[in-house]
Amino acid sequence: MMRRFEHARILMYSHDTFGLGHLRRCRTIAHSLVEDYRGLNILIISGATIAGAFDYRARVDFVKIPSVIKLRNGEYTSLERHIDVHETLKMRQSIIRHTAETFQPDIFIVDKEPLGLRGEAEETLSYLKTRGTTLVLGLREVMDAPHLLEEEWKRSDVMRKMGSFYDMIWAYGPPEFYDPLTGLDVPASVRAKMKFVGFLQRSLPHDETPGHRPQGDYILVTTGGGGDGADLIHNVIHAYQQDPELQHKALVVLGPYMPAKKRNKLIKKGAQIPQIEIIEFDNRMEDLIAGAKAVVAMGGYNTYCEILSFDKPALIVPRVKPREEQLIRARRAAELGLVEMLLPEEAEDAPRFAEALKALPDRPRPSQSNPELRLEGLANISEIVGDWLDQRAHPHLSVVDGKS
Repeated sequence: MMRRFEHARILMYSHDTFGLGHLRRCRTIAHSLVEDYRGLNILIISGATIAGAFDYRARVDFVKIPSVIKLRNGEYTSLERHIDVHETLKMRQSIIRHTAETFQPDIFIVDKEPLGLRGEAEETLSYLKTRGTTLVLGLREVMDAPHLLEEEWKRSDVMRKMGSFYDMIWAYGPPEFYDPLTGLDVPASVRAKMKFVGFLQRSLPHDETPGHRPQGDYILVTTGGGGDGADLIHNVIHAYQQDPELQHKALVVLGPYMPAKKRNKLIKKGAQIPQIEIIEFDNRMEDLIAGAKAVVAMGGYNTYCEILSFDKPALIVPRVKPREEQLIRARRAAELGLVEMLLPEEAEDAPRFAEALKALPDRPRPSQSNPELRLEGLANISEIVGDWLDQRAHPHLSVVDGKS
């Protein structure tokens, strides 16, 4: 399928205020596209504090914008506390616009936030629209509870602007799993631009490092970025303390955004249990999930795609506030038999959690419960992008719905 597009350019925007989900999703799509198309260059604009901790394939690079973090109450603050958040947002807006002007992309892909964080990408969207750039919005298959999303979007007239700015809206999941705009009043102009591309399949890196995975069987416990994952890790440790029959070896990944005080406390507690090994961060989670017997997670989008890609039995304990995205996804996945779910208060019940952990490796794998579910997102995106780049190279061809 390898085709060549001379000097083709894609710019991606990932606002990254809490966790690693947006950057990891953009990076997955970027790596897949440069593998399929020679001559294609991709630049990711990211606010993730640890954007540089990941490796990037040739022809994929990133521009770091000043970091803004989301607090538990949903408000934002600058990572550098001495800089006012409004000043930080002005800097980010300026860098995004300047990057677009300098890079001159053929396609601009925006992850999840239609206008960028607090509207910071709107000016860039207007500019790129005038110069004929193809504008794409990528939405997780689950955004949030409809009433929360509607309230947030109404304030900035988001739905109308989505209809006027974007050429296509990708939903990163199949329609039978969930519709990200369910429960909202969606204009026909927006609905017509939506395409359900499917889940984004993950694969192992080509240069697998010997000894990267732990020896022997283990269950993997991950909280993604870790910013609000301390309770889950505490409950796992507590279950091991309370039930001596729980003997599975557990590899616990805390996540880079877990507050230092909580991290140190958990490391100290975990050190008293021989079955538990705790690490702070690993930039190759695909490798650790592929090697695990089973996975315990909060169930963010990327972890979920990895559980499905590597076909692992999974126990999900979702975040339930301030956003309900993980809860909605976990309920739907449990309904389809893909995972087992415990609510956070159920996981606090140590005997109950211990029983679920003991049974976990023998649970059916997702493919056994739901053999129809396929992960086709990357292949579908590649086909759409290839058609668009063909159209740019040969403008006399016509493109309908991403097909030439």
